[in-house]
Amino acid sequence: MRILVAEDDNSTRIALIAVLKRLGHDVISAVDGEEAWRKLQQADAPKLAIMDWMMPGLTGVEVCQRVRSAPGNGSRYLILLTSRSEKHEIVEGLEAGANDYITKPFDEGELIARVRVGERVLELEQQLRNRVTELEEAMAHIKFLQGILPICMFCHRIRDDEESWRRIEDYLEEHADVQLSHGLCPQCFEKHYPEQFHKAQQERSTN
Repeated sequence: MRILVAEDDNSTRIALIAVLKRLGHDVISAVDGEEAWRKLQQADAPKLAIMDWMMPGLTGVEVCQRVRSAPGNGSRYLILLTSRSEKHEIVEGLEAGANDYITKPFDEGELIARVRVGERVLELEQQLRNRVTELEEAMAHIKFLQGILPICMFCHRIRDDEESWRRIEDYLEEHADVQLSHGLCPQCFEKHYPEQFHKAQQERSTN
């Protein structure tokens, strides 16, 4: 996973990057809040970011607020790195848009655990988005089927959305996820097979 580390303290930033790279992550860094915000606006911006609370330019909390207020950034997972421990301060950071926090000096085991939580959350969000897309496509097919379908009055082929004439069986199997079996209605049975039809009627009446 691609992760942003935004920390103005050089030793802490290097330590964070070392741990994350050892886990196999692709890490980019920023030395202040303004640089972090710029990198989070890029098209290939990381989905997960670890940011120091107090940084020059913009604080980590201010970056969180900007990310949450910008359209299309709802899927970011933001972790604040802070030496603050008062409950009201932690609440302030979470209300600003942070998903989690890590206290300084950070514990490597805690860092790894919280990053893994972020990975799982982002993966679940992606799965949910994929499912929503699938449902929207399914609803689009259903809506199309509920409309008026052009059908040939002689051969009963259907004209699809690509202007091709297709057997109604093929069309329904593709768009409605159904399989059709063939049979004869009583009217067609009598019309095309009159002898068998009358024979069947006689047998039914004698039984």
